[in-house]
Amino acid sequence: MLELKDREYKRFEDIKHIRKDGSEFWSARELAPALEYNKWENFHKVIKRAMIACENSGHTISDDFPEVRKIVSAGAMSKPIKGKSKGW
Repeated sequence: MLELKDREYKRFEDIKHIRKDGSEFWSARELAPALEYNKWENFHKVIKRAMIACENSGHTISDDFPEVRKIVSAGAMSKPIKGKSKGW
């Protein structure tokens, strides 16, 4: 049983980020697979419910759930950056 706890603990430690002030945080995109969510849409619903619970308990949502977005350019939405070649 201890081995399972150690393995589970390591799973979250491996994706933990630490800010300059020493506070810890986890990226939702990295946390979803660690919690065995195969689809982002399903995990996003869980995050939204957690945000509601956070607010209902008197906490400020933005303190615990900063809106960080990873921007991905692909397909028809991608645009070349001026002065850069298309080859990089």
